[in-house]
Amino acid sequence: MNVPKSFAGIAALVAGCSTTPTTSTKVTYDNTIRQLIDKHCSECHGNDAPTAAEFKADREKYKKDNLGPRMDTYENLMVTVNGGCTGAVMRRLDDGANTEDGKPGNMHKYLGKDDAQRAANLALFKSWIGSWNLKRAKDITEEERKGVIAPRN
Repeated sequence: MNVPKSFAGIAALVAGCSTTPTTSTKVTYDNTIRQLIDKHCSECHGNDAPTAAEFKADREKYKKDNLGPRMDTYENLMVTVNGGCTGAVMRRLDDGANTEDGKPGNMHKYLGKDDAQRAANLALFKSWIGSWNLKRAKDITEEERKGVIAPRN
């Protein structure tokens, strides 16, 4: 098929404007993760959701309201990545490949509309976090904690 040069140039320009980073692009909160959170998580973890501390204090109330801990900012998200609730994001988004029973986390299904999209988005989260670890804060070693990179920008 003979494609006009102007069309090929436009296609290249559009491809270069993609919001999904290429494999050579460093995945950061600002360039990738924030958009994934906004698209797939904000309905239950947005700015009207409780902080992690508020959620812990009245878990049943917030579950009834379909609200989880707030993840609308980098700081709020980091509580569940490498803070007081270390590993919560990893445990809930995991596809089951890292669990004894092979069951995916309860939020894995929200990562995309199909298996391919969920796998691609999970790969972005894993790349961003660095050390994919399902341990809770009390069980993680200092070396494992240092492996979590999760850059903001």
